[in-house]
Amino acid sequence: MKPLDDILRDSATHHRRLCPRQVLGARVGMLAASLLTLDLPQSDKRLLTFVETDGCFVDGVSAATGCYVGRRTLRVEDFGKTAATFVDTRTERAVRIAPRLDVRELAQEYTPDARNHWEAQLLSYQTMPDEDLLDFKWVTMRVNIPALIGQAGARANCDSCGEEILNQREVLWESKILCRACAGQAYYAKAESAPISRLSRESE
Repeated sequence: MKPLDDILRDSATHHRRLCPRQVLGARVGMLAASLLTLDLPQSDKRLLTFVETDGCFVDGVSAATGCYVGRRTLRVEDFGKTAATFVDTRTERAVRIAPRLDVRELAQEYTPDARNHWEAQLLSYQTMPDEDLLDFKWVTMRVNIPALIGQAGARANCDSCGEEILNQREVLWESKILCRACAGQAYYAKAESAPISRLSRESE
């Protein structure tokens, strides 16, 4: 495992500065490495991570684990929570890790001379022992991990829109191959015409 300082330096390259949530993400990832007995950050794709929010926390998790959306080893399930679940895809052992509920108050106790709450959290999260900073629980995944990973390089074309579908994400319906959008699972709706931008309206 990389030293925390190196992980935080990697995480901070994506931001103007280091923040408490990046530190939490890094510490969560480091604890996952210990609990699952994995050598992180990984160079392969053995660890699959589910983060429950987006933003700075995720960058800390990625720096510690080597899990990234672009490598298909990190997925965002946006529950609005600073938490993550780590799955060893070989054994399917899974652990969910989140900050303790009283962690902000504890941060003040660890760094009483901090200038403000933000600084107290930034400094304390780097030094607090795991048992004071984080809670974890072993979990069973409800999703099919092999199906979720899919087959790298697998391709199909939607019989409706013709677009290419990667990683076995097609839907079979009445002997047709459909993408999820054409199967009624789209997150968008087609506009009848190009919308006028807000900036254009404000300039009129």
